[in-house]
Amino acid sequence: MSNKKLALDELNRDSIEDFKQKAKTPLILVLDNIRSAVNVGSAFRTADAFNIEEIILIGITPTPPNRDITKTAIGATESVKWQYFDNYAKLYEYQKTKGFKLYSLEQTTNSLMLDKIDNSHKQGLFLVIGNEVMGVEQELINHSDACIEIPQYGTKHSLNVSVSAGIALWALTHG
Repeated sequence: MSNKKLALDELNRDSIEDFKQKAKTPLILVLDNIRSAVNVGSAFRTADAFNIEEIILIGITPTPPNRDITKTAIGATESVKWQYFDNYAKLYEYQKTKGFKLYSLEQTTNSLMLDKIDNSHKQGLFLVIGNEVMGVEQELINHSDACIEIPQYGTKHSLNVSVSAGIALWALTHG
């Protein structure tokens, strides 16, 4: 069997306008006080790849336009809808209007393993990804309908923020 690498024009990707018009997976990615603009850009690119509804940036999380976000997102800041909230109260109010559940990606005493989550019904969901050092704020954990955790089998206790977002988004959009 022979494989030929596809050229960009052979991938048949949507235009930005076509992408904006198409139905989205009812999943909103919440970036809670992310420090790195590169991680934010990577999250935008991943959100585009999995056709999620929106990204919410909170607190100190860098926002577009930003050189490092733009460099990493490679145009996804133009295709993925996003908003910035300066506090959690605005997030909770928006969640209430959407009627979506809120899950935090965090290791907690009662976290559920990501590979055991049944998302086959594709309910609306806010997925919170926390700060690179401190993780998800306890206030958000307290407000969460559930906390989910990525199973890990090595010696490290965490993954990079953008890697975690990618794994979780893939699992939650392919349930």
